Amino acid sequence: MFNKTERLLAFRYLKSRKRTGFVSVIAGFSLLGIMLGVATLIIVTSVMNGFKEELMGRILGLNGHMGIYPEFGATLDDYQELQDIVVKIPNVEAVIPVVDGQAMLSTEDGQAGVMVRGMSADDFGARSLLKSGYIGENLVNFHKNHVILGWRLANKLAVRAGDSITFISPKANLTAFGSLPKMKSYTVLGTFNSGMSEYDGNFVFMPLDEAQKFFGVKDKVSHLEVFAKDLSSAAEVMDTAFDAVQGKASVYDWRHTNKAFFNAVEVERNVMFLILTLIIIVAAFNMISGLIMLVQDKAKDIAVLRTMGMSRGGIQRVFLLSGLIVGVVGTLAGVILGLAFCYNIDSIKAWLESLSGHELFSAEVYFLSHLPAKVELTEVTWIGLMSLALAFLATLYPSWKASKTDPVEALRYE
Repeated sequence: MFNKTERLLAFRYLKSRKRTGFVSVIAGFSLLGIMLGVATLIIVTSVMNGFKEELMGRILGLNGHMGIYPEFGATLDDYQELQDIVVKIPNVEAVIPVVDGQAMLSTEDGQAGVMVRGMSADDFGARSLLKSGYIGENLVNFHKNHVILGWRLANKLAVRAGDSITFISPKANLTAFGSLPKMKSYTVLGTFNSGMSEYDGNFVFMPLDEAQKFFGVKDKVSHLEVFAKDLSSAAEVMDTAFDAVQGKASVYDWRHTNKAFFNAVEVERNVMFLILTLIIIVAAFNMISGLIMLVQDKAKDIAVLRTMGMSRGGIQRVFLLSGLIVGVVGTLAGVILGLAFCYNIDSIKAWLESLSGHELFSAEVYFLSHLPAKVELTEVTWIGLMSLALAFLATLYPSWKASKTDPVEALRYE
């Protein structure tokens, strides 16, 4: 497409000369702007992808792909019957009965409102996310008066395995002296680290039978959590489970129960993509201004080339190639920088925190205990193609302007 002469001229025009040094500086800034825009776009989209996937994995690891809730009232009666029905559905991995309730946790060092979740020791141990982050005594001892706390909650209240803590239920007991709050002491068996600050700082796991007694729901549960064998089969399991329990209970999947949260993440991701795309667009406009100045500066050269027989198309291709060089080099450099940043993001984060002396990624604010990044090669490809397309469009007008230069007029004023 470009002959040797056109390539030679395009490269020469981008080199810094005494007269055209300022033009070359503008081209350099255009290249830098494209590089930073592409790199930033790749980094942000990768972090948002990683953030969403990490949250999804941890939420599903703790709450299951769907839940079966009572249609009326606060508890599921005869939940064993529903459990037997749902567990027979194809692609269902497990159906776990759960008791949820709120309570006040009191220790010698303070109090905190907590979410108590009752489940059996086997069900707790079957969840890889909880088991892998568990520290404490053997889970076979998770029965009777033992509880497991999130590690952030345990640190906040300064308790550890073996300590005694007191739970106060919001439901009062009627006595001869009036209504008194229900209180009971438990022993801390250990702590868990799920990687989500919301759970690690607010959740307490209690044996299922103890939770039923404490919240006064004997032989009942709050809901059943259903785990599909994989995420791809969750929708099919959801439809089958809905038909199987219709009239007895309601079924809600993870997308419904966390819809507002994941919608907010998706909206933020799209808005950030649009805002950061403006960086590349600004760099493209900077490229247009730089190429126009280059065309004006090289008006005499264009006139000489035209009198020597170079066609208008040849002139246009020279400046088109000059702009494309800036766009291609800037895009490639941006892709390399963005990928390098994503694959070393934790090390860079740690270095920046040590340099600034401040925490850049607070787990209490962003829910997760580390900064995730997932690179989607398809998205990286689209970002690169978008950058190249904008660079190409930015070169069209200046190169067309160069091809329309009148050699007589250009040489007359020299």
